[in-house]
Amino acid sequence: MFRLATTPLDPAALTRELADPGAGAVVTFEGRVRNQHDGRPVVALEYEVFAGLAEREGARVLAEAREQFPLLAAVCVHRTGRLEIGELAVWVGVAAAHRGTAFEACRHLIDEVKARVPVWKKEHFADGSPAEWVNCATRPSPTS
Repeated sequence: MFRLATTPLDPAALTRELADPGAGAVVTFEGRVRNQHDGRPVVALEYEVFAGLAEREGARVLAEAREQFPLLAAVCVHRTGRLEIGELAVWVGVAAAHRGTAFEACRHLIDEVKARVPVWKKEHFADGSPAEWVNCATRPSPTS
C-alpha cells in the first residue's frame, strides 16, 4: 500500500501493518529531513505532490515490486507539507519469508519511489537565501 500523509508518521504502527505469520524478515527504511544539502545548511523542507498522480504511481511501484519479489506485505508512506529537521519524510517497509528478499525489495522500493513518484521539495536554507524547489523524481515511469 502506498499513501500520502499530512501528519507525523508512526514507525511502530506502520511496522504492525507488515505482520504476517510467514514473515521471517521485516526490513524498514526511514528517510528523515537532514540539516544540510550539498553543503548548504537547511532549516526545513516542504513537500508538495499532485496527490492523485503520486498515489497512482506509488501504487504502481508497489505492485511492480510484488511481481518482482515474493513479498508478504509492503507499505510506503510519504509525508507532505512542511517538515522540520529530523522529522520522518518517507517510510518504506516490507515483509518476506527471507532476509535477502526483504533487504533487496526495500532498497528497490525506496529507489523507485524517489525516482518515479512526483514529489517536489522546497528547501529552506539557514542563511536566509531564497528557498529552492527540487523535483524528487529522477526518471520517468516505465509506462510513460
